Amino acid sequence: MSENPMRKPRIEKVLVHMGVGESGRQLINAEKVLEAITGQKTTRTFAKKTRPTFGIKKGEPIGCKVTLRKQMAKNFLKDALNAVETTIYEDCFDETGNFSFGIEEHLLFPNMKYDPEIGIFGMDVTVVLERPGKRIEKRKINRGKVPKVHKINKEEAIEFTKEHLGVKVE
Repeated sequence: MSENPMRKPRIEKVLVHMGVGESGRQLINAEKVLEAITGQKTTRTFAKKTRPTFGIKKGEPIGCKVTLRKQMAKNFLKDALNAVETTIYEDCFDETGNFSFGIEEHLLFPNMKYDPEIGIFGMDVTVVLERPGKRIEKRKINRGKVPKVHKINKEEAIEFTKEHLGVKVE
């Protein structure tokens, strides 16, 4: 008995975000680190509100991010999961089947060495899962809705990560 290929979850994208909290030299260093880890050019993120207690002004660049897809996403995810020792907590999964986890130091990645001029940066990794057919929500012509039974839930996402990514969920 073969399983329906339209029901098999897959990785749509992996988002990697570094929040520095300030612009300038620190943000440039974070961008260099993120580009070295992912092999892709970064995009800056900007403050939405002014927070005087933190010295943040609206519109100021305070972080950087990268979106990885297809094979680059899988390769990065393998290294990122090794950095957290292939353990993710059940609370990291949301009801729509996505999961996020944090990495405390970029030094946990292979080929990354400590440089006192750069410092140490942590990052957040978000993995978005989908099933084939999700494109009908995004296309321009004849856009449609994906039925609730075709969307990924928390239990299916946990099962997918255990089987395909070799992750231990606690």
